[in-house]
Amino acid sequence: MARLLLILALVAVLFWVYTIVDCAVQPASRHRGVSKPAWLAIVILLPVLGGILWFAIGRGRATRTVVRSAPDDDPEFLGRMTASARAEQDERIRRLEEELAQLDSDDPPKPTPSTDPDDTPGKGDDDTRGQRGAVG
Repeated sequence: MARLLLILALVAVLFWVYTIVDCAVQPASRHRGVSKPAWLAIVILLPVLGGILWFAIGRGRATRTVVRSAPDDDPEFLGRMTASARAEQDERIRRLEEELAQLDSDDPPKPTPSTDPDDTPGKGDDDTRGQRGAVG
């Protein structure tokens, strides 16, 4: 009989220490009911009963983390994009795809028309190869 009581006392002490440590290391956001210091006081002052209450009531479950998606998969992000920004991005993608296609082909690349008004032939200090500011 004495051995049984000794074993039960040892189990109760281990349970009590485990609940104190578990309560202390949990983030405050996972404590339900009352604050973290109040739970620590309950667990310490009521050894077995406090531990049972901690696991039954006080210990909250981990919250789910938000799964982030790529911006082009996020409907909120796509809704914030303006139509002009989409059109500009589509045009930029189209030009890059054309340049990649030209690089893949064996033909020399065709010059793309410039939209810069200062980039007209014969204007500025271009050298014979069409490079600005290049010295002989």
